[in-house]
Amino acid sequence: MRKQLLAVALAATATTGLVATATTSASAASPRAHAARVCSAPTSPTVAACDALKLVDDHGTAVSPSGRTVTPAAISGKTPTDIQSAYKLAGLSAGGRTVAIVDAYGYAKAEQDLAVYRSQWGLPACTTANGCLKIMNQTGGTSLPRYDNGWAQEQALDLDAVSAACPSCKIVLVQASSSSLTNLGTAVNTAAKQPGVVAISNSYGGGDLADSSYGSYYNHPGIAVTASTGDNGYQGGSFPASSHYVTAVGGTSLYAASNTRGWTESAWSGAGSGCTTLNAAPSGQTTAMTSCSGRAIADVSAVADPNTGLAVYAPSTKTTSGWAQYGGTSLSSPLVASVYALSGNTAGYANTLPYANSAGLFDVTSGSNGTCASWCTAGTGWDGPTGLGTPNGTSAF
Repeated sequence: MRKQLLAVALAATATTGLVATATTSASAASPRAHAARVCSAPTSPTVAACDALKLVDDHGTAVSPSGRTVTPAAISGKTPTDIQSAYKLAGLSAGGRTVAIVDAYGYAKAEQDLAVYRSQWGLPACTTANGCLKIMNQTGGTSLPRYDNGWAQEQALDLDAVSAACPSCKIVLVQASSSSLTNLGTAVNTAAKQPGVVAISNSYGGGDLADSSYGSYYNHPGIAVTASTGDNGYQGGSFPASSHYVTAVGGTSLYAASNTRGWTESAWSGAGSGCTTLNAAPSGQTTAMTSCSGRAIADVSAVADPNTGLAVYAPSTKTTSGWAQYGGTSLSSPLVASVYALSGNTAGYANTLPYANSAGLFDVTSGSNGTCASWCTAGTGWDGPTGLGTPNGTSAF
């Protein structure tokens, strides 16, 4: 398998509002490459930030080696083949089931950019014309919100992640009017009403909030609602990941390896984790397991380290797009939502399923995201950064 190299962009320009993170290390391939946030920090606990990270250079531009042509060999980041191999998803079919993606703001080129991504890797077309793709506003209408470059990059990451893990999945993209949890929650309710939707991915988070105030937006029995745990390491609760009703998805670093699996994972240093006393733990998660009297995060995980992240075709401006390498728990949430769609088993509250079927996961036992007890350091069984582990096919979901 190809090692992770430099991120590649076709005509990338500096992205407004990028803030360098302190939770990711420089790429081994280039001392100048580092991860940067694509969305602005939230202004209040009830306003969310997306959890996408992009590899950029010191000027905030996606790293693009001079003179390189954009070919599969030159594109940096995990491919659909890599993702399906790592999580044992190759050859599985969603059987017509749909993954919904909820994000904020508009992205007019979503269908066009998705077509480039899927064509590059030989995936079947997913378009509005063939019924595979639907794009709507937070109430289900066709009048889409204003453009925001950071959130558009988040949407590109989500669309490509679902495509990578589940090429047979149909996709509904619901664009909220803003990043307030009220608008995002309204979009989640709209997503849940769409025919065929069995999973809803939420790659964003705000402050730690109680289900009594915002939980109703994420309470959809029979649909697997996933949420990113965040990219700031051990930090306590983050909503909606801290909701009783969702599957909280943490993050790992994923490398090719010469073992039976062909891959190895460790806890990513940026993976969000924590404990909240505001919400009850999902069934199967116990205080004895987590040392938390309430709900602990994460439940499960998947690759999120931007240095081992996904090749994504995303906008660099409103009118130009190119290849770059992305990560963050914004990557792991849609990957896990796709695994739920492939399983077809989302009856009741789907976040309880991995606790009853943990043998169907790859247990991640190394790495940490801070200095604390079980909430920071990966180990046998449940831990904060990686939860119970990562998908080994669909038997845990």
